[in-house]
Amino acid sequence: MAEITRRDTSARMSKAVVHNGTVYLAGQTGDALAPFAEQVHQTLGKIEAHLATVGSDKSKLLQAIVWLDDIRDFAAFNEIWDAWVPEGCAPARACGEVRMARSGMRVEVTVIAAV
Repeated sequence: MAEITRRDTSARMSKAVVHNGTVYLAGQTGDALAPFAEQVHQTLGKIEAHLATVGSDKSKLLQAIVWLDDIRDFAAFNEIWDAWVPEGCAPARACGEVRMARSGMRVEVTVIAAV
């Protein structure tokens, strides 16, 4: 049986779970008081940091799920996302509009990546 490693674990969740050469990240967000673009950059920075702790990086993304509090921010998100993802490394991705768990939070991204 393959080992399961959990990082930054609380009673509710783990920020990252590694199993069988794959890392699953919990949803990442930025500072809810920051403007939209800054929240996106902060979120992507957290993803990079979590991937690095398990020996992965954004070139190994397999899947991304993006939640926006307002779908009208879709183009603005994509502009930042497209510059962030290395060319030729785009993951399978879904994006939708949801009501966020905290007031002011405008974007949440969760990813799965190879280690």
